[in-house]
Amino acid sequence: MTLKISVPATSANLGPGFDSVGLALNLYLTIEVLAPSQQWEIQHELGDNVPVDHDNMLIATALQVSPELTPHQIKMTSDIPLARGLGSSSSVIVAGIELANQLGQLHLSVADKLAIATKMEGHPDNIAPAILGGLVIAHSYDGDTSYVAADLPETGLLVFVPDYQLKTSESRQVLPTEFAYQEAVAASAVANVAVAALLTGDMVLAGQMMEKDRFHERYRGQFVPEFAQIRELAHAQGAYASYLSGAGPTIMIMAPLEKVAGIKAKIAAEHLSGQLLTLAVDKVGVSVAN
Repeated sequence: MTLKISVPATSANLGPGFDSVGLALNLYLTIEVLAPSQQWEIQHELGDNVPVDHDNMLIATALQVSPELTPHQIKMTSDIPLARGLGSSSSVIVAGIELANQLGQLHLSVADKLAIATKMEGHPDNIAPAILGGLVIAHSYDGDTSYVAADLPETGLLVFVPDYQLKTSESRQVLPTEFAYQEAVAASAVANVAVAALLTGDMVLAGQMMEKDRFHERYRGQFVPEFAQIRELAHAQGAYASYLSGAGPTIMIMAPLEKVAGIKAKIAAEHLSGQLLTLAVDKVGVSVAN
C-alpha cells in the first residue's frame, strides 16, 4: 500500500515577525513512498539540480533522523516554487522527518518534530507552520522551541511570485549584524503589536504594523524591484498589507476576501514578470495517508 506524505508551503516573517512568525499555505510538496528497493530512488520532475538518490535533501534528512531506514522508491511532486520565499526547503525537511517517522515507526510527537526540524533549519518560522498548519508564532533558543498556533482571521491571500530566484543565504548577507538598542526596542514593539493584532482579529492594525517592519524588508527590498509598485497598487485597492514572504522575492498581499480579485486584476495589468496566485491558509500542516 502506498504511503503518502503532504507538506504545505509556508510564508514567513509577515513583516516584523522575523524568523518567528509563519503561515501555512495551500501549495504542497507530496511524497509517495512506493516499493522497497536496493537503494533510494527518487522520481521527480523538479529539475536536473535535484538529486534522485540518497543525496536528495528528503533522504538526507530522513537518514539523519533514522540512519537504518530501508531504502524505497519514492515519487516526489511539488507545486511550491523553489527559492522564492515560500518554504520549499523547509517542506522537504519536514517531509524527510515524517518519512523517517513513518518508515522507522518512531512515533515522534509534534514537539519532537519541531525540535529536530528547527535544529536542521536554524529557526522555526517556516518549519512550525509546515508541521502544524495555520498561523504559528514560534521561538527557538538553546535547543528548545516554544510556539503558539492560531487561526488567521478571515483574509484573502494573493502572492506575486517573480520569475527569478533569491536564495535565503544571499538575502541574509545584506542584513545588519547588530541593532542599536533604541532601534531594537522600536522594531520589537512593532512586531509585538502586529502579533497581538493578528491574534485578536484586527487585520487593519496588523497590516499597518506589518508594513512598519524594521528588521529586514528595508534591506532586502533592493533585491525585489517590484515590491514598492505592488505595495502601492495593493493599497490603492484596499489591501491590508503586503510583505516579502520569507527572504523574498515572493510578495504576499493580504486583503479582504472581496477585494482580492480587483487587486489581482490591477497587478496583472502591469504585465510584471511572474505569477499571481490566489491562495488560502492550510490548517492541517504535514499529513499522512495510506
